[in-house]
Amino acid sequence: MNTAIKKFLIILLLGINAGCTTLEGPANPDDPFESFNRSMYSFNEKLDKYAMKPIAEGYQAITPDPVDRGITNFFSNLDDVLVLINDLLQLKIDDAIATSARIVFNTTFGLLGIMDVATDFGIPKHNEDFGQTLGYWGVGSGPYLVLPFFGPSNIRDTVGFATDVTELDFVYDDMSTDHAYSLLSLKYIDKRADLLKAKDIVDETALDPYAFIRDGWIQRRKNQVFDGNAPEENPDDLFEDDLFTDDIVR
Repeated sequence: MNTAIKKFLIILLLGINAGCTTLEGPANPDDPFESFNRSMYSFNEKLDKYAMKPIAEGYQAITPDPVDRGITNFFSNLDDVLVLINDLLQLKIDDAIATSARIVFNTTFGLLGIMDVATDFGIPKHNEDFGQTLGYWGVGSGPYLVLPFFGPSNIRDTVGFATDVTELDFVYDDMSTDHAYSLLSLKYIDKRADLLKAKDIVDETALDPYAFIRDGWIQRRKNQVFDGNAPEENPDDLFEDDLFTDDIVR
């Protein structure tokens, strides 16, 4: 990734580290940085309310559904390159072969990924990133952490995210900074537009949206890292599933 984005991520991580070290841990063992996290959550909510959501609503209003799906599929195909690298790092050879086939089919027959023909061919998409790779090799998750701009994470996944963006995701490497930022902005606007209805439901129904999203994200992330076979927990500590949790915590 180009130097400007690397510098941004380094500054972001240093700021998070400085903020976290000044906090006193509350009772929740999964969220010892809760006061910091709630402030970051509040910051992100205001940013979303006054910037990202209006932009996403405008984008959705002017973008026909077939074009919207094509843009989503295009970025999903680019993301499969990163998935493939992490498949290999986790020694998941069968998954790596399937992901390679997805990239080939969608890039060629799918017109650079605009159409998801691989799924139609019976090759469904799966998701892997470097945070999951670290978890696969036994690195603990560390405390829950809300990142400015990017939302729910933890210490391991913050390192994984920075590694994905700066070292493994080479798709944007040859682009100028302006082109890379433009493409990434479109990617996240499209993603936010896809979550408009689900986010509204949480805002309207959850008594504590921060805790709802935190608990759902932790549960879902653990499920991803262990490929659906997470170690058993005390039933009293399990987060009660909700119909819309999977959409929200993406």
